[in-house]
Amino acid sequence: MKLQIAIDRVLLDEAKVLMQKLAPEADILEAGTSLIKDYGVTVLDDLKEEAGGAQLLGDIKTIDEGAYEFKQGFRHGADILTVMGASSIETLQKCYDVSEGCGKDMMIDLLECTPEKTSEIVHFPHAIYCLHTSVDQGATANPSGDVLAFKKAFPGVRRVAIAGGINLQTVAGLSAAAPEIVIVGSGITKANNPIDAARKFRRVMAETCKSSM
Repeated sequence: MKLQIAIDRVLLDEAKVLMQKLAPEADILEAGTSLIKDYGVTVLDDLKEEAGGAQLLGDIKTIDEGAYEFKQGFRHGADILTVMGASSIETLQKCYDVSEGCGKDMMIDLLECTPEKTSEIVHFPHAIYCLHTSVDQGATANPSGDVLAFKKAFPGVRRVAIAGGINLQTVAGLSAAAPEIVIVGSGITKANNPIDAARKFRRVMAETCKSSM
């Protein structure tokens, strides 16, 4: 499992400091939606340098103008960009084509997608499908169950991420589900010691992976 740390709802200077400190502990560092809305997609240029060896994800949540927004996001340094699963098939295809052409990754945010809609958009072989409980809804009640149910319903999907109020206890229960990416935001960035919190998540994830072997 990979650890993605989401940095959001902070000033740019604080985001830069957090990214620099957390880069050694993260596989993926996320420039969150609010951060990009506050400063624009060009903020990715500022954050790329701080990401170190971690991949940089821009959570731009594209829902239209797919080709343009993805070209801009990748041009400004993102390795992964997000598009809403609720988008039209045409938008998703354009985002995927740009991602493939740039050698980058597309993450499809399945927030509020019905099973029927999801079944229409699971044909992108390299895309990451993100099961996402919104901030307004609260924490994901059963992330392991959600991932297992998704994999059972859509066995052809190879890459799955889980997001939404993930904590150390729920991460420890993910051994059977084994998502590719676990996304954690305030559980790390709002901790008294974010670096220590990130290290705890990494330890639990490593132990979880061992127990699943």
